[in-house]
Amino acid sequence: MPLIPIIVLAIVFILITVRKIGNVRLQMWQIMLGGTVVVLLTGQISPMDAAESINVDVMLFLFGMFIVGEALEESGYLSHLSYRLFRRAKSTDSLVLLILFGLGLVSAFLMNDTLAIIGTPVVLILAKSYRVPAKLLLLSLAFAITIGSALSPIGNPQNLLVAVNGNMANPFMPFAVHLLVPTLINLLLAYLLLKLFYRKDFHANSSTVTEEPIRDKKLATLSKVSLILIFVSVGAKIIIVSLNLPFDFRLTYIALISALPIVLFSSRRGHIVRHIDWYTLIFFAAMFVLMESVWLTGFFQSLITQFDVDITALSMIFVVSILLSQFISNVPLVTLYLPLLISAGAKTEQLMALAAGSTIAGNLFILGAASNVIIIQSAERRNGETLSSLEFAKIGIPLTIINALVYWLFMTIV
Repeated sequence: MPLIPIIVLAIVFILITVRKIGNVRLQMWQIMLGGTVVVLLTGQISPMDAAESINVDVMLFLFGMFIVGEALEESGYLSHLSYRLFRRAKSTDSLVLLILFGLGLVSAFLMNDTLAIIGTPVVLILAKSYRVPAKLLLLSLAFAITIGSALSPIGNPQNLLVAVNGNMANPFMPFAVHLLVPTLINLLLAYLLLKLFYRKDFHANSSTVTEEPIRDKKLATLSKVSLILIFVSVGAKIIIVSLNLPFDFRLTYIALISALPIVLFSSRRGHIVRHIDWYTLIFFAAMFVLMESVWLTGFFQSLITQFDVDITALSMIFVVSILLSQFISNVPLVTLYLPLLISAGAKTEQLMALAAGSTIAGNLFILGAASNVIIIQSAERRNGETLSSLEFAKIGIPLTIINALVYWLFMTIV
């Protein structure tokens, strides 16, 4: 039955929303893995196709960044860095604004998944220090790195696809011209919306972040070297992309190069590798297989081609990219939609609309962005803090609508 993957996907979404069957509480990785097992056992995807569907680059990228993130936290350097970055925040307002604009803009160059890995333990530390709900800061982080990553061609994988396959000589320029101003506006609107929904917590008294001593100086030094390598590698990536050099410097290389000092020179490498977030890696491997089985049905592809709509209209690009990203993920969506736009003679504005729409789709529901999953599973693993699908969507739905309108209006007027 060709619709089995669609039915399984719907059940997976429902279970991730409720995350409970009777008295049994399910983890997101368990739900996704269960859905993948079903499509494999029912023959909806062959074991060979399943293995090939797993994006090795993404898995290696996450693996490398998880090692860096774990070392930063284990050494105590992450707490130390949090104090240096956020010590000037004297209120919940300034703290949330720092997270939104600070981590949001950094995510445009360090990639949103990287900031999700490194940023989650940071905001959990801040939530404890400022005595504000962890949910507020986790949402701030999720929205910050989703919106902020729209700003550059290396902010997330789907933007990179648009930049590379859209034949842009200098992709950083069109992203800046079309997306800089609306991205800054959307970060401010995210702050206002968070303050509206969490207004009581914004009026609470806040403490300052206290400086904690570094627990392992050698590991902290190696972690610092890893952070420097991340920035240097990102700089190299920007130069290579900007100059259109004939060298494929993948995002995976950034993560693996950055993890090398820890893997090669730390005596605690075994402990660090054992304690990285393996459950999130399982989630992503399973998600790739399930989404590939959905892709093979051709169900969503036929929806796009069957409806008599102008697929190059800015409004339609936003609607399609935001909604379909919830079902087939934003990277497969861009892989599907981009050739259609290019063949229809799409201009730069349409390509930027696809980049922005597929990115802010991550603000709608948890599964709209990989970074959301990383944040929530990391928070659950560290201290049991979590965000339910309903808590996320309560703010995410109006925020996504506002985000889309801002980008659409800016591109239409300018």
